[in-house]
Amino acid sequence: MAQDKLIACHDCDALYRKPRLLGRQTARCSRCGATLYSSAASQLDRICAMTVAALVTFIIAQSFPIVELDANGITTQSSLFGALIVLWHEDMEIVAVMVFCATILFPLTELVALLYVLLPVRRGYIPPGFNRVLRAIQFVRPWGMLEVFMLGVLITIVKMVSLARVIPETALFAFGALTLMFTVVVTFDARTLWDIADALRDAASEAREGGAGPSGRAGVAGGPRAPSPPFPPSPPPASPHPLAEPDIRDPAAGAQGPVSPRGDPLTKAPR
Repeated sequence: MAQDKLIACHDCDALYRKPRLLGRQTARCSRCGATLYSSAASQLDRICAMTVAALVTFIIAQSFPIVELDANGITTQSSLFGALIVLWHEDMEIVAVMVFCATILFPLTELVALLYVLLPVRRGYIPPGFNRVLRAIQFVRPWGMLEVFMLGVLITIVKMVSLARVIPETALFAFGALTLMFTVVVTFDARTLWDIADALRDAASEAREGGAGPSGRAGVAGGPRAPSPPFPPSPPPASPHPLAEPDIRDPAAGAQGPVSPRGDPLTKAPR
């Protein structure tokens, strides 16, 4: 059986056939009810637009000051990169590196990687290193903590109001908008892009087979006929464990409910 047509539940390790989803359908495990994967074809345009907007907002947030402090006539502006430099010079290198990774490196890596795979897939082809980029997105996503940084900035501003005059700058509003945009981007499951990539590969293979079909039939008709085998080929052995199909749920179907699976799920062997 083709390994790329199977999917395993991340919670109970049940193995299922991988059906093609349409519209807003979602495949769920019939044993534990966990979500296996969702259809992403209808979300590509929205996620692409949101990712581009988040990248532009990210550049604005890093290029301008966050706040301006006015204490006794002395005005000071602070940006995120300037705060990292101050932390580094204050012998807090570990804190500076952690803040840099959580607020700059990992969010920027996720945005650039998403655009790298989303834009070519929307145009109908798979970019080089597709699988590695998706794995990188899954790795860096939990470490992006822009919302934690935004919460810390707001708490700091509230505490500094009693000591100095605090003036919000452009980067503060940019970080607020970026936090909301990242909330939308994170809701997109990048693993569903593998389903779209499989559909593109199937379409490309069908197109190649369709183009090579007439020439192959013509060669058989004009050339000598191959001798028939003495015995008919034996059918492939049946799988000892019949595979089931997951529950398919469509929000637009309403009261129709999930589709009942056929057979029993095959449990993977313990690692």
